[in-house]
Amino acid sequence: MELVMIFDMRAPAFGAPSEALYSAALDMAEWADDAGFDVIGLGEHHRSEDGYNPSPLTLASAMAARTQQIRLRTAVLLASCYDPIRLAEDLAVLQILSQGRVELGLGFGYRPAEFAMFGRELKDRFDFTIETANTLKQAWTGQPFQYRGRPCQVLPVPGTPIPILLGGAAPKVARAAAAMADGFLVPLFSEKVWRPYRKECLNLGKADPGAYPKQGPTLLWVSEDPDAEWEWLAPHILHVLDSYSQWTAEAYGKPMGPYAGGMTAETVRNSGAYQVLTPEDAITLVNTLGDHSSLYLTPLFGGAPPEKGWKMLELFKQLVLPHVPRTCIPRWGHALQAITD
Repeated sequence: MELVMIFDMRAPAFGAPSEALYSAALDMAEWADDAGFDVIGLGEHHRSEDGYNPSPLTLASAMAARTQQIRLRTAVLLASCYDPIRLAEDLAVLQILSQGRVELGLGFGYRPAEFAMFGRELKDRFDFTIETANTLKQAWTGQPFQYRGRPCQVLPVPGTPIPILLGGAAPKVARAAAAMADGFLVPLFSEKVWRPYRKECLNLGKADPGAYPKQGPTLLWVSEDPDAEWEWLAPHILHVLDSYSQWTAEAYGKPMGPYAGGMTAETVRNSGAYQVLTPEDAITLVNTLGDHSSLYLTPLFGGAPPEKGWKMLELFKQLVLPHVPRTCIPRWGHALQAITD
């Protein structure tokens, strides 16, 4: 089972302030490393009123300095918000600093406001993201090359290659991931999103990436008193869902997703995507998912108070972690071999 700790760094007005959240995130990254977690997942958004992390590489660098083994995964970094050459340099330094622990999940984005902020156009997102992925691979050879007529050379060269995983739900993204990337990063999607990727890998004669890993809930929170925990946690969950509802309405003309509009604490709790479980029920969940699976903890979800996040993490470590199977750890790609202890 792959253990992933996710940080979105949202800081709504009713939650913890950004300064407290970022300080806690560094401490929690170190805790996750010591506890044997596999991955820290960092997303990216811009022009978010609650301060959703706009700078995943900066946060990853700080976390790299506090950790030794855990992988640092962008899930996902928005290619259209970057100059590819500068991105290549920043990632090369991060890979060296982290001693080879970076996994680049590269995404396409969907919010017009984010594209406008960086002088990009939504209609160009697929081509530009693929171009960026190819440019990064060329840049990390360390050899001189031309990018759109610009003479370039990216140095220093990281000693460990940086895997590039494309993230997105469209079949053409899945096929592109099979053809030119190292993997396809689609956690928390349905299994059908994975099928065209696996099929294309096999059609191209590449390594079989295997079956889609079973997925834990979007949010897992461990508590001795789930009802009391849900009382304060529900506003944070509803805030996040409302934010995505607004963003998808901005992009597509109407809210998209299973809880776009009409969301209540009751409907969200009944969905199963957001679960507050006793340690015993969390162990049952772990056993149900089995070994080829991914489990996610988000201790600062939607600006949750760090002290509550810490209480949850310690309870997970003490009572749930000893029951987590650790033989098969999904790596999300045909070029990334599963880790077997």
